Amino acid sequence: MVRIFFYFKRSLKKAFDNLRNERLKNNLLQAIPFWIASLITGFFAVIYAQLFTWGENLMNLIFDWHAWLIFIIAPTGFVLSWWLVKTFAPYAKGSGIPQVMAAVELANPKDHHKIRHLLSLKIIVFKILSSLALVIGGGAVGREGPTIQIAGSVFRKVNEYLPHWWPKISKKNMIMTGAAAGLAAAFNTPLGGIVFAVEELSKTHINYFKTALFTAVIIAGLTSQTLAGSYLYLGYPKTHDVSLMLMFPVIFVSAVAGILGSQLSVVMLKVNKWKKRLKTDRSNIIFLVISALVIASLAYFVNREILGSGKEIMERTLFTADKHEAWYVPLFRMLGPALAFTSGGAGGIFAPALSAGASIGSVLSGVIHLDPQETNVIILAGMVAFLTGITRAPFTSAIIVLEMTDRHSLIFHLMLAGMVSSIISLMVSKHSLYDSLKNSYLEELKDERAPTPIEKAPK
Repeated sequence: MVRIFFYFKRSLKKAFDNLRNERLKNNLLQAIPFWIASLITGFFAVIYAQLFTWGENLMNLIFDWHAWLIFIIAPTGFVLSWWLVKTFAPYAKGSGIPQVMAAVELANPKDHHKIRHLLSLKIIVFKILSSLALVIGGGAVGREGPTIQIAGSVFRKVNEYLPHWWPKISKKNMIMTGAAAGLAAAFNTPLGGIVFAVEELSKTHINYFKTALFTAVIIAGLTSQTLAGSYLYLGYPKTHDVSLMLMFPVIFVSAVAGILGSQLSVVMLKVNKWKKRLKTDRSNIIFLVISALVIASLAYFVNREILGSGKEIMERTLFTADKHEAWYVPLFRMLGPALAFTSGGAGGIFAPALSAGASIGSVLSGVIHLDPQETNVIILAGMVAFLTGITRAPFTSAIIVLEMTDRHSLIFHLMLAGMVSSIISLMVSKHSLYDSLKNSYLEELKDERAPTPIEKAPK
């Protein structure tokens, strides 16, 4: 009897050991694709950031050389950016975040075949080329949204190339994790990437993919840091010794920036809706040329700060004594992205939205005569509020600005700015820019049929 008991005990222990080893092996196999995709994402993010910076520098170099050339490079860049997307990859246009949001919703057995239109290797190539053409032409666009679509495409392709015997991985979790890794690598903001995935993309409980999400964000961030060096997107603005009474200017600026950000979204959606009525390429080209010439004229005759992503505005107002912009600069920083974002080319809205918010904070802080350190707080609050007005993601906006400046003491000011902007924005429009664009992509793909076995076969 004792022998039987010990035999049973040894057998049970062996079975548990085998089970534990099998689980460990399965978990490891499931983690490896996330790690590989994160490394690739970090690499792409750094290369794309360097190309984008080169594009902006080239545009500024041309403008400094002969300013009148902006009347040539702007129409050329706008039309080339639109043509690349229209001809080769229609769903590479715009930011890329709505496409990722749509892909997450399509990640089910019935609709997963549609994701290839939104996330693919072709999307990566023409997203980069189109956005470079647009930024060289003076378009007020950023690289952060495109980086998210690029990362989503990388993660989707890695998942697609797994052998049939590999443990199955949720397509939805893979895409959401890719988006988070892309944002983390683009801004060097790992917490921002995690919050973005939860706030904007996740329709399921975070427990289902939290380990993959955290490791992917860390690996993508470390890869980009290894290649580009450890950096803050903006730096360390001085914000010490601000009084509690600064809450009231923060609320005021956040309300104004939230209204303007949300209203800009409404205007861009209306322009996109109107553009769909332009049935011919000739009509689209005429619209693009007029838009480019408007931007070129304002840059040449008034102020060149309408061009590019606007990062130099944030850096100057936060880190120099020249803290107060002219009253019209916020209008320029809204008009530039509105024309560039609706051009049909590729380019993000994150950086332009942050620069618009910074210019609003800069102007209003001058009106109410704040000191330099208080002005910095108001500028950061304006950045959070305007980005929230566009995205309706107050936590993501606050965490991104917090991480890119390392101003942890301002967490309550920035969260207040996001909350006020979120509430105010709802009075202008109930739906965010990204949600509306996501729904339009889903509507366009509604009747897309699954490929037949013959179509799937290699030719």
